[in-house]
Amino acid sequence: MTEETPGFDKQQPDVPSGAAPEDAAEAAASAGQTPSAGSAEEGPAAPAGDASAQSAGLTAQLDQARTALNERTADLQRLQAEYQNYRRRVERDRATVKEIAVAGLLTELLPVLDDIGRAREHGELVGGFKSVAESLETVAAKMGLQQFGKEGEPFDPTIHEALMHSYAPDVTETTCVAILQPGYRIGERTIRPARVAVAEPQPGATPKEAAQAAPKEEKSADEESGGPEESA
Repeated sequence: MTEETPGFDKQQPDVPSGAAPEDAAEAAASAGQTPSAGSAEEGPAAPAGDASAQSAGLTAQLDQARTALNERTADLQRLQAEYQNYRRRVERDRATVKEIAVAGLLTELLPVLDDIGRAREHGELVGGFKSVAESLETVAAKMGLQQFGKEGEPFDPTIHEALMHSYAPDVTETTCVAILQPGYRIGERTIRPARVAVAEPQPGATPKEAAQAAPKEEKSADEESGGPEESA
């Protein structure tokens, strides 16, 4: 049996005493041994261009992410604005539909309100009928119904309907002298114009009235001052 010498597990290659380190490495490689770390030459370092290219790539990716974020933010803002416009449009349409429905209902009640008005003028609005009539008028007012049309106000063709026409010397413009049927409105919406009788200034009467009004004004001024002053 062959005895192994401690510390010499594998056979070392024979290297001449004056050989160079490269020869020793070749001899170790031929013997199947890996050269030690100290004997191996270090590889070349990574070029500086790779680091700059990697940084440029990261910057480009960051720019792309920012661009995508800005686009998504703009889309969200546009969608929010469209939703707000849609909501306002729906609310406006809902209010319009409600106003039209209320106007239609109150229009059907106008003949009843006219009967109540005529009964009040003739003194027939008494007892239980009076209570019911006043309740109906209160409900109509709560729903926004407003009555208009008074004697003596100027004629306005946008809210008045002239059924009778005459001339009068005591008016200076076309005036409503009688209200045949009151008008009704809801807010700014007129659901029935006031039906009136109108009077216009009598042709040729205005200059005469002005001439008659002047002495009256002079007389009233003299009366206020205690009469005309007497000459000495």
